[in-house]
Amino acid sequence: MTERPLESDVALVRCDRYDPDLVFEAVGRGLALLGGADKFAKSGERILLKPNLLAGSAPDKAVTTHPVLFSAVARHVQAMGVRLTYGDSPGFGRAESAARHSKIAEAAEALGIPMADFTNGKTASFPEGRLVKQFTVAAGVLDADGIISLPKLKTHALTRMTGAVKNQFGCIPGLLKGEFHARMPELERFSQMLVDLVRFLRPRLYVMDAIVAMEGNGPRGGVPKQVSALLFSTDPVALDAAACAIIGLDPGLVPTIRWGEEFGLGLAKPLHIVGDALDSFTVADFVANRASAPITSSLPGVPAWILRRYVISRPAIESVRCSRCGTCVKVCPATPKALSFGKGAKQPPVYDYDACIRCYCCQELCPDHAIGIQKTKLGGLLRL
Repeated sequence: MTERPLESDVALVRCDRYDPDLVFEAVGRGLALLGGADKFAKSGERILLKPNLLAGSAPDKAVTTHPVLFSAVARHVQAMGVRLTYGDSPGFGRAESAARHSKIAEAAEALGIPMADFTNGKTASFPEGRLVKQFTVAAGVLDADGIISLPKLKTHALTRMTGAVKNQFGCIPGLLKGEFHARMPELERFSQMLVDLVRFLRPRLYVMDAIVAMEGNGPRGGVPKQVSALLFSTDPVALDAAACAIIGLDPGLVPTIRWGEEFGLGLAKPLHIVGDALDSFTVADFVANRASAPITSSLPGVPAWILRRYVISRPAIESVRCSRCGTCVKVCPATPKALSFGKGAKQPPVYDYDACIRCYCCQELCPDHAIGIQKTKLGGLLRL
């Protein structure tokens, strides 16, 4: 097991809007609180900036890392003579398209930062992995000397929230992400894989964009929510726990935090906050799933089909919102697929819930925000 840090600082800095000068100043303050930018990169090194580029959405939708934050971090790091690249593998579509629509490509081009190769993968062994001993990672990630991760604070149907730990899943290229969902449909195993991936990649720094976060039906179909915070840490578990404190979500309900502590990736408590006071950021009405810990698709002595059919929450399509684009059908990693145009392409896709593995990829990537998470009757009675 990786040695646990005795204490993990999380720097909190208030920033109320995406004004370039204000964000640049706030980033400088956050870096200073952790010891300065030169603590994370040296002149001549190749550093990859890893934003959240889930899909090609405009910056004001709060789906992706904001380009103003991307630029601010890049400028501070570039000032030390560092050679920067950037990239991510979106959940659906091409990285170039997601970067263009989110304005990250425009920000990168203005600073002369090329996009790294997130199309081709390289396989590397990880003997220290608790669950996964080998990963195929985007070539551009392995070509870099280090990573600075730029997550976005958002709700998430599968893991409750997505932040510092989960941001690295985009380092897995293309369709290989879906294969992990298919191989590990159980929430706990999938979360363990994510933690192992972060333990393998070891980003040097995490800077979370929570100036405007996303609440509700995240990580793509939710609603932008003003939080006015930037969070900085070298410990992704501590950073995500601090984000949970801001939005009033019990970190024990977030499996990537629980397994992050168990696997020695970081510490969720005690939190050590530097900079602005944590309680000054608390958003009391932030909409997130605070139900009791879910029963996943694996429970000793109970057939998985019974859990899926009667207990575990399932994705459901709101037909009036659905444009029949077929994205949900294309991204479904189940074999056979759990969605099809069973009634013809003029009607919304139809679920085969017995085939559905409850990964919620369809809900995550629906461009129409037409898919939500629906509790089963028994799950509702159990308050899951």
